[in-house]
Amino acid sequence: MQDKRPMKFITFTWGCQMNDHDSEVIRALLEQRGLVWTEDIEEADVIVLNTCSVRKSAEQKVMSFLGKLKHLKESRPDVVVAVGGCMTQNQEISDQLRKSGHVNIIFGARSFHRLPSLISSYERTGNQVVETDLEEQPPSGALPAHRDSRIKAYVTIMYGCDNFCSYCVVPYARGRERSRGSASVLAEARRIADLGYTEIQLLGQNVNSYRDPEGKRSFAELLAAVGEVAGIRRVRFMTSHPRDFTREIVQAIDAVPTLCDHVHLPVQSGSSRILQLMNRGYTREDYLERVSWIKAARRPIALSTDIIVGFPGETPSDFNATMELLAQVEYDSLFGYKYSSRPDTPASTMADSVSESEKAARLQVLLDRQRESQRISYSKQLGQILEVMVEGVNPAREQIIGRSSQNKPVNFTCAQPITPAPGSYLQVKITATHPNSLAGEAV
Repeated sequence: MQDKRPMKFITFTWGCQMNDHDSEVIRALLEQRGLVWTEDIEEADVIVLNTCSVRKSAEQKVMSFLGKLKHLKESRPDVVVAVGGCMTQNQEISDQLRKSGHVNIIFGARSFHRLPSLISSYERTGNQVVETDLEEQPPSGALPAHRDSRIKAYVTIMYGCDNFCSYCVVPYARGRERSRGSASVLAEARRIADLGYTEIQLLGQNVNSYRDPEGKRSFAELLAAVGEVAGIRRVRFMTSHPRDFTREIVQAIDAVPTLCDHVHLPVQSGSSRILQLMNRGYTREDYLERVSWIKAARRPIALSTDIIVGFPGETPSDFNATMELLAQVEYDSLFGYKYSSRPDTPASTMADSVSESEKAARLQVLLDRQRESQRISYSKQLGQILEVMVEGVNPAREQIIGRSSQNKPVNFTCAQPITPAPGSYLQVKITATHPNSLAGEAV
């Protein structure tokens, strides 16, 4: 009698880098249990959806995908469908999933690491399994991860968020802030370096609110310590909250060459009145003070941000304040979004006074202005020689694809007959600039 073939699984992920990394952990844990990864949904015995609820559009994509899975379950009823992540923490959506009939496992944003045991429970009983407790302590140590990238690795240093911005579901979906011990983080960084990775990105919903439970290091000190791990050449971090961004972070970037000269500092609005309505915890002037620290660094630090247009009560004057901030700061890149009401947030009870057409118009004005700012910013690097980490190749253009320390995409050619391997570092002279990328030649 032949042995039963191992179960196969596939994962689908929506959302931020933390969701991406959670899915890397899920894959490693399921493989440890004996399941085999597949890229073909038609041969998968277990289908895992790791979801995002920060924006309505992400939820709509997940619900549309779940509709397709319902038809798949009709033809293959033995397939196990597991839905987890931020969406499942919403009570209305969770109730909908419980009643759906084709979702077998519902796991929360804090219980993703328990998925193997949840699958075992479902196999034993055949009953729907639900685990969405946000009070559950997240793992204090490193979890195994099947890393999607061979050249850069994510390290989660803290979970959750205590800021409760009025528009944001993250504190409700991810729970309150809890940080990992710095010794555990550094041990994971050393293991990653031993595996040959040279770039690490530290992750947290609000990464610079990190509080070492061991009392040994501040976030800036942990950042510097990771940068000093042997073999690591680049360290990045996402995402910063301006309220917790300190001068010491900039000093660490100046002092430790491996810390990338790039900071992502979401402002969300240039109007202090709107920032107060958003419950961001800082004013326009507070934010500009932090920008001044970054601009005063000994080496040029690229600055990127997030901006929401059309927040409830945003007047043309408030929007103009945002546009004036753009002109004053001169961001290297920007992610702009139209305000989208999220259930159970304080902002969802405010009158959505800006029409969808006006939101779209404001967003276009914002992006057009930023495109011109980026064109000027990128053009300043014409003729410079930058260190670029190779990420891949674009065969159509016969160019090598890479990224600078400032997180700017660089497309370049190389006179060597052998294409440089992903993860290698080259000096590239910038010979042309574009609003969203640089071009050059390896020297």
